[in-house]
Amino acid sequence: MKVLVTGGAGYIGSHTAKALAKAGHEPLVLDNFSSGHRWAVKWGKLLEWDLAATQMLPQFLENERVGAVLHFAASLLVGESVRNPRKYYWNNIVNTLNLLDALQTADVQRIVFSSSAAVYGDPKQVPIPESHSKEPVNPYGETKLAMERALQWYGNAYGIKWVALRYFNAAGADPDGDLGECHDPETHLIPLVVQAALGKRPPVEIYGTDYPTPDGTAIRDYIHVTDLADAHVRALDYLVQGGESRALNLGTGQGNSVREVINVAAKISSRGVPFREGPRRAGDPPVLVADASLAGRTLGWKPERSDVETIIRSAWNWHAKIHKS
Repeated sequence: MKVLVTGGAGYIGSHTAKALAKAGHEPLVLDNFSSGHRWAVKWGKLLEWDLAATQMLPQFLENERVGAVLHFAASLLVGESVRNPRKYYWNNIVNTLNLLDALQTADVQRIVFSSSAAVYGDPKQVPIPESHSKEPVNPYGETKLAMERALQWYGNAYGIKWVALRYFNAAGADPDGDLGECHDPETHLIPLVVQAALGKRPPVEIYGTDYPTPDGTAIRDYIHVTDLADAHVRALDYLVQGGESRALNLGTGQGNSVREVINVAAKISSRGVPFREGPRRAGDPPVLVADASLAGRTLGWKPERSDVETIIRSAWNWHAKIHKS
């Protein structure tokens, strides 16, 4: 089927467009290039539109006979969301409501929504199940949770079927070398570590070395971006087959500390990774790990490439290639 991929020029969206094409679907990539990259649009037609202005979208959806939407377009920096909540409420809520209205007008009944583990806030149990309380501690998490709730009410009222996928820490690069992680500013640990090893940025900051973890640094659940892309294709198939609307965690159920990530990167690169130790950041929990068993049962999905060595090796290969060129 034809699938609209909003934010399809971004990190996870571009990997998912590739996965859709490999699965026999036809992705239609919608992006305003506020943070996406033209070089990442390699699968499907490109629509350079902004969800703030969707007057043409319902007619386009009808003319193209679009069967579903995978919605990635959003602002996603936690720190920025605290400094500039207005941007996050407008982009993540108002623009998503614009999209939902367009879907309703065009009678497109399926959407896979890019959500986040940020909806949970500070974890009260680890691994975190979908039933965990939802108490976001920043505007980014608040806006993702607000849209999950809107999807539920829109589904009840208008018949839209949806799956919200709550990511933990997306990481890594396309195994074929076609795509990788490239943010500006870059805030994610693994590309920061890889680029520091390549000598392309200053030493990595370790925020907190006194956590109640085996080596004192924070632990996170890293999942390979290609495994995330596969989960989106499976979620789409699940909806096509008549599956009920629901939210699902995407993670591995295993965590790796900051020091472990640095040590693995040093081993793979055969170089030292320069780093500095500093105090904790406010709001950073010691451990964030998913219970993703429900996604396994519901979608028949399991992460295939998400051991930390495979993730970092793929990131290293991609960054080494682009910096060499």
